[in-house]
Amino acid sequence: MIELQDALRKKEIWAIGGGKGGIGKSLITGNIGITLARLKKKVLLVDADLGGANLHTTLGIGVPEMTLSDFLNRRVENINDVIIKTSIPNLNLISGAQDFLDAANPNFAQKTRLLRHLETLDADYILLDLGAGTSFNILDFFLFSDHGILVVLPEPTAIENAYRFIKSAFYRRFKKVVANQNIKDLIDAAMDQKNTMGIRTPFDLIERVKSMEREVGEILELEVLKFRPKLVVNQVRTKNDVQIGFSMKSACQKYFGINLEYLGYVEYDDCVWQSIRSKRPLVIEYPYSRPARCIERIVHNLLRKEQMTLSMLY
Repeated sequence: MIELQDALRKKEIWAIGGGKGGIGKSLITGNIGITLARLKKKVLLVDADLGGANLHTTLGIGVPEMTLSDFLNRRVENINDVIIKTSIPNLNLISGAQDFLDAANPNFAQKTRLLRHLETLDADYILLDLGAGTSFNILDFFLFSDHGILVVLPEPTAIENAYRFIKSAFYRRFKKVVANQNIKDLIDAAMDQKNTMGIRTPFDLIERVKSMEREVGEILELEVLKFRPKLVVNQVRTKNDVQIGFSMKSACQKYFGINLEYLGYVEYDDCVWQSIRSKRPLVIEYPYSRPARCIERIVHNLLRKEQMTLSMLY
């Protein structure tokens, strides 16, 4: 039984992103990581917000001497050399690039090497704290992960950017499974909501692709089923704010055909900014606060499927 469990044990890579900056991605990433570590999981936090790294600050760590840029620029060959041990048991950190502007746009070889090395590390969970926006690098990190988690604030601009992120990641996933250049060009054109072809939703795009190559269209239909991003609503103040997650889930199913999983919300509380100001993680400084309890529920929701799968096997 133990041998079978070990064989099935696999590190999980979770990417935390969103459509814009300032929505609390780093705060949520760090505190999810700490919560997992307290559950006796080996956790590695990776600040993949290249060019705007601040995950170390949310953990109360000064600017590290060795960062991700040292690995990307091959100043060190082994990614273990840039891993920082934190004061929290079971929790390590790779700090983001600090010292060169090109860090925000690693080339294909750098990105591939980073992802390949991450897969070799001794960890149960690797959490990627992504930058803002919808650049190809951010989308690729999001799509590479086992679970892509979107953070959104209950405000119109953040919600709009979250939808844009989902759609961009969706179409980026489409492009990666298509070989036909004409269809790739069609996907690029469909990204423009005002395109002259009348393609407004993924459903429209799939129908157009089917008219060109039916088999490829059917493959894209399967990709829709596989793409299951997850959502966290941050800084919730009212019941209506809580409902935003359910509304976005319904809208994604109706207009995109995407099953967006609503993991939960984090309540607004002054203790959050107080923990940021004191450079102390929320779940350590205020472990019994409502936001800390919310993060614990989110982590348990993420772990639930894994636990259900194991219980079915044993």
